Amino acid sequence: MSNFFETKIEFLKGVGPQKAALLQTELKIFTYGDLVQIYPYRYIDRSTFQQISHLSPDDTFIQLKGRVISVGLAGEGRGKRLVAIFSDGTGNIELVWFQGIKFVSATVIKGADLIVFGKLNTYNGKLSIPHPEVEQTAAATVIKGLQPLYSSTEKLRNNYLDSKGIMKLQQRLHEVMAPNINETLPDYLMEKFHLVSKKFAMLNIHFPESQKHLDQARRRLKFEELFYVQLKLLQQRSSRKAEYKGHVLKKTLLLTEFYKNHLPFDLTEAQKKVIKEIYTDIISGKQMNRLLQGDVGSGKTIVAFI
Repeated sequence: MSNFFETKIEFLKGVGPQKAALLQTELKIFTYGDLVQIYPYRYIDRSTFQQISHLSPDDTFIQLKGRVISVGLAGEGRGKRLVAIFSDGTGNIELVWFQGIKFVSATVIKGADLIVFGKLNTYNGKLSIPHPEVEQTAAATVIKGLQPLYSSTEKLRNNYLDSKGIMKLQQRLHEVMAPNINETLPDYLMEKFHLVSKKFAMLNIHFPESQKHLDQARRRLKFEELFYVQLKLLQQRSSRKAEYKGHVLKKTLLLTEFYKNHLPFDLTEAQKKVIKEIYTDIISGKQMNRLLQGDVGSGKTIVAFI
């Protein structure tokens, strides 16, 4: 990653000092690099539209295109809600809002052509969509492929930084970040393991055009994370061996005498081999990092005891 990703988050279009302070407090997002590494927790397909007549209670998130044929208020007090009847030509469905009624009323008016997206709800055998996202058809930008969903908090949601708000920030960052993404793995590793580029992975982990692209991006980022963790462990191990000497045990025939003359049974060749290797380590003066592994009943206990 280049210095571009060290840019403070308040300099991203649409953020500013107030939202930056919230992002820092709630999600620990301080820089462009922090934001781009806030990965979606799930994706939904918004590349297609369903038909109302084909909906079933088993459906979850749905997207419809149609027209508002009526809208009005229902209920009183805490049960007060805005109810719109929405039609796509194949059937009708209720859209319901209990909060933000004044804000929604500016868009959801009789005769408005809208794109509606939300989670399908069933109550008393009747289908509805509570608090759906709505956009005017003429101004809507339908996402191609999979739409990311991001974790948020109550404070962020109250300041228009819900999942959709964070997605918009990611979109703005994606518009300018591509030229600044540098490759972090050598070519031979990418060829050997058939990995996509860092740029491809970072762009498609947020806005994949297909499930295949998402799988490729995930595989690349997982490989890279594990690769550098392993590299760090190897580096630390090498450093320990070079800088810190282990306790040197003097050579002795005690071990050989013990398992030859004092054990009531003979050790297997595998046990003798492991004992020899461990013994070689502990008289070398180097730190030992060894795992003794074997099936149940293979004799690990006697080897560890010796």
